[in-house]
Amino acid sequence: MGLFKKGQRVLDLGASPGSWTLYAAERVGPTGQVLGIDLNDPEVALPPQAEIRTLDAFEVDPGTLGGPFDLVISDMAPKTSGQRHADQFRSYELVMRALELTKMVLKPGGTFVAKIFQGAEFDDARNAIREAFGKVRIIRPKATRDESYEVFLVGLGFRPATS
Repeated sequence: MGLFKKGQRVLDLGASPGSWTLYAAERVGPTGQVLGIDLNDPEVALPPQAEIRTLDAFEVDPGTLGGPFDLVISDMAPKTSGQRHADQFRSYELVMRALELTKMVLKPGGTFVAKIFQGAEFDDARNAIREAFGKVRIIRPKATRDESYEVFLVGLGFRPATS
């Protein structure tokens, strides 16, 4: 699919420990920029075109993020409780917050990728993304175990709401 391109500006939600931020920084190169946010401090050294800020996605002011971005990725996941339905619902809430932030900072035509635990609200999340994007894809990474209910929703071709 080729999500990352040289020179892009990328927002990485749920960035710690930092492996996705580092991967994105390598892909966008020195002319790009990657900003990660997470509740936890990063655990990796990052190149000059990347930084991770310790922030809460539910409290961050989108105006302080320095958008607009070409791509928003969300690897946010709830601390699992072992109660599958509760974990799935909390995952849904994180995706909806990521989408809310994305709508405020993504360039028209941009891309959104979010991890979600498949559950009762999965269709609601997919439909919410479909309302803001030209196309929606569901991706199950090859590394995901067969019994896992973790997938990624990808929104392609962002269409900002007209006021």
